[in-house]
Amino acid sequence: MTLQHRRDFLRRLGLSAAALPLLGGLAALGAAEPAGGRRSRVIFVFSPNGVVPPAFWPDEEGANFTLKPILKPFAPFKDRMLTLKGVNNRVRGDGDSHMRGMSCLLTGIELFPGNIMGGGGAPAGWASGPSVDQVIRTHLQGSPATKTRHGSLEIGVAVGNRADPWTRWSYAGANQPVAPISSPYELFDKLYGSMKEGENLGSVLDGLKDDLAKVATAVDKGDRGLLDQHTTALRELERGLQESRAQSALKVPHPPEAGVPLDNDSIPQITRLQTELLISAFQNDLARVSTFQFTNSVGGARMKWIGIEEGHHALSHDPDLNKGSVEKLTKINTWFSEQIAFLAKRLQETPEPDGNGNMLDHTTIVWTNELGKGNSHTHEDIPWVLIGGGLGFKTGRALKFNKTPHNRLLMAIAQGFGHPMKTFGNPALCEEGALKLG
Repeated sequence: MTLQHRRDFLRRLGLSAAALPLLGGLAALGAAEPAGGRRSRVIFVFSPNGVVPPAFWPDEEGANFTLKPILKPFAPFKDRMLTLKGVNNRVRGDGDSHMRGMSCLLTGIELFPGNIMGGGGAPAGWASGPSVDQVIRTHLQGSPATKTRHGSLEIGVAVGNRADPWTRWSYAGANQPVAPISSPYELFDKLYGSMKEGENLGSVLDGLKDDLAKVATAVDKGDRGLLDQHTTALRELERGLQESRAQSALKVPHPPEAGVPLDNDSIPQITRLQTELLISAFQNDLARVSTFQFTNSVGGARMKWIGIEEGHHALSHDPDLNKGSVEKLTKINTWFSEQIAFLAKRLQETPEPDGNGNMLDHTTIVWTNELGKGNSHTHEDIPWVLIGGGLGFKTGRALKFNKTPHNRLLMAIAQGFGHPMKTFGNPALCEEGALKLG
């Protein structure tokens, strides 16, 4: 039975939408199970302006590879990671390399014509299709077994205070960019601000008990037994609420440290605050999909905390012969990898809420960039590093491909969630199907 049919069933009985997740296990409603019967999550992480290829890509292929300087922070996770060299952004059309690099990165499709002027007189508009994070979100929200309160979280760190193809990589659909939340205070409010004591949960439970009683008159004996289990669980929950003065079931973290300015010099603090809020949201199953965006394409952060005064974007334009700039760019990208390694560490040390391993076992981090190399503005060898589990990929490998469209990688990630997509983004770039990473 489709989700729409299940909702029609509930409407015919006069039930509330809140009852749908509780009824997911009934045979009569035919609810879908998560792919592989396990919870999966994904975090897409963006850092800008390309990398330093000799300090990034492993020389070897396969399991016996050596981590270059930029990737050395991932040493504790070497057996849980994949590097994918030769996965290119082959989307062409309107806009400059930064615009297409950013807004086509997760969409895999051309930008609309527009009047937003790019470098070298190359104007463009927004992406002409949804991004893969939002496609996965929609897929998961379509089933009671995988539906969460927020579906996805779009998180930023020092993202420019403007809206254009350089600053947006998540799209709900064509011409629908999704703005990231760059303030940890706003993110905390989004996640937990409405959680008043009990959140009138008692009245919600009363309504659900009535709904379950109605369903009992419309299903067979086998399903009634399962309904009795749900009713018992509701009684126990209600008793627990009474005993605890109607406390929320969520593990609400402490609010972010007050007084952290949302400016360049606070990027390290903001990064840690946003990371902890993301971990908390996943722990409470408020979302299973997230984007985590460091600045934006053409991002000009000045990383004074690691001894670099120049802006990141300006440094990325310096020639390879400028060894000082190369060293600074290597240091910048190493700092990004350190933050992602910290995210992986926090996931690994946090038990999975259902008791099955840790959260990294069920979460895949996908780190990428709008450019392969900053001074050439190339879309070849786009950095792709995957860390974690939950999607069935065989990790602990450095892989090399031959100018493979990145659409195929995005398809593989979506299919890891059980999405049946046969193409994604530009269909012409999907002819060989999803990348085989199992």
